[in-house]
Amino acid sequence: MRGATHAGWIVCAVAVALAATACGGGDGGGSGDAGAVLSASWGDPQNPLEPANTNEVQGGKVLDMIFRGLKRYDPKTGEAQDMLAESITTTDSQNFTVEVKDGWTFSNGEKVTAKSFVDAWNYGASLKNNQRNAYFFGYIEGYDKVHPEDGGKQSDDTLSGLKVTGDRTFTIKLTQKFSTFPDTLGYAAFAPLPQAFFDDHDAWVAKPVGNGPYTVDTYTKGSQISLRTWKDYPGDDKARNGGVDLKVYTDNNTAYTDLLAGNLDLVDDVPAAQLKNVKSDLGDRYLNTPAGIIQTLAFPYYDKAWNKSGSEKVRKGLSMAINRDQITETLFVKTRTPATDWTSPVLGKDGGFQDGLCGDACEYRPDQAKKLIQEGGGLPGGKVTLTYNADTGSHKDWVDAVCNSINNALDNERACAGNPVGTFADFRSQITQQKMSGPFRAGWQMDYPLIQNFLQPLYYTNASSNDGKWSNNDFDEFVDQANQETDTAKAVGLFQQAEKVVRDNMAAIPLWYQNGSAGWSERLSDVKLNPFSVPVYDQIKVS
Repeated sequence: MRGATHAGWIVCAVAVALAATACGGGDGGGSGDAGAVLSASWGDPQNPLEPANTNEVQGGKVLDMIFRGLKRYDPKTGEAQDMLAESITTTDSQNFTVEVKDGWTFSNGEKVTAKSFVDAWNYGASLKNNQRNAYFFGYIEGYDKVHPEDGGKQSDDTLSGLKVTGDRTFTIKLTQKFSTFPDTLGYAAFAPLPQAFFDDHDAWVAKPVGNGPYTVDTYTKGSQISLRTWKDYPGDDKARNGGVDLKVYTDNNTAYTDLLAGNLDLVDDVPAAQLKNVKSDLGDRYLNTPAGIIQTLAFPYYDKAWNKSGSEKVRKGLSMAINRDQITETLFVKTRTPATDWTSPVLGKDGGFQDGLCGDACEYRPDQAKKLIQEGGGLPGGKVTLTYNADTGSHKDWVDAVCNSINNALDNERACAGNPVGTFADFRSQITQQKMSGPFRAGWQMDYPLIQNFLQPLYYTNASSNDGKWSNNDFDEFVDQANQETDTAKAVGLFQQAEKVVRDNMAAIPLWYQNGSAGWSERLSDVKLNPFSVPVYDQIKVS
């Protein structure tokens, strides 16, 4: 089904494997100062902080602090656990009844009811609201009416598959059987919204109101968002500090320098240039742990130069011109691992990770690289530019390294060059406006630990994060079959078949698997990263 929502079968083995990766720092001693505020580095989100409109890491950090949904992904294991869901029941895996827990409110005093969820989901699915995560609601009956995918006019404003049946109960009807659909409901797009969101939308966007352990105190785009602990938060995961000031940095080296100077408490993206010094700089106030992140190069398939016969040979040739071993060892000091498939090792074999799937296409073979690129018709325009955002992630360093590798392999110092875009927000805007003319940075941080999450959002036809607009019927069919499969092993096998289609077409070039990293000041303890490499802010203690 085109634009379908994420599958939700979570493999127990994956949760067990991830439990070992959620490493923490600090000795955990002392109670800390419950009223003290910590400061942390941040990047400007692309879109307003609406749950259904945020599909990138920086905005996601805030949503995870100010919202709680029916489910929540455990910060240690990634496992989907009940949060606001008292129960989610079904007799046929297609029709579900949801009961919302009593006693929950938004921070403005409004009760969280069944209507809070249904109204939010209808808003997120509606075509006229132009929400980036609309396709997450694609399995709910009536989606084709509220979000027609053929360019037609929206014929309904609400999903026919959602019905409020009581103050704290509602029903969900899907278009097909999907036995573990409830496990997808921890994703931010499914968060509830207060009536204030609809009554004065502009005011809400300026100062979002949620139901999580933190509230938004002030928000100045491009500068800082200040979050403060909500004293009346009804959940068990209450914040152990007084709040978090997320400060916008356009250069993570500056953030690291501020950390060392005592002007910042936490960075969760240690610059590549500092990795060789970080242990001597910070000692045990630094952690580096495996995370569900892969860095890739995507292609603009809306540009005919990258979507013609033979272009897959050019893409494969470029992949073989990249010396991943050298880059990850020298630039990243072995805090990255050369990628051999399009998912992440944190999934494990049972979860679908296929070590070595990419084969020689992900090995440095300069002679073969030149041959394949020539057979494919050569580089479009005689050269490639790799577009990236220059404000976070040490991207300039690795893009320059990748281009140097390509230039050396092809014996042409002008074959490849980086194309920096000043901010992440501008970079994302150019991508969504389909302005890319060559390969571009396309790292992916998992929403939850499923092979499906590394494939469907990125490569399914018209999926929300399919920024290059790649489309392949065979891939789509494998994904559709997998999403309907209730047997975990069979579903994983079907997704692995889909991934082989990605490989055969070199739909994107996998570069390396990324670890999560963080460094912090002496004021902090109990610093941890969840399996998604995001700090567990509410558990940090501040002295």
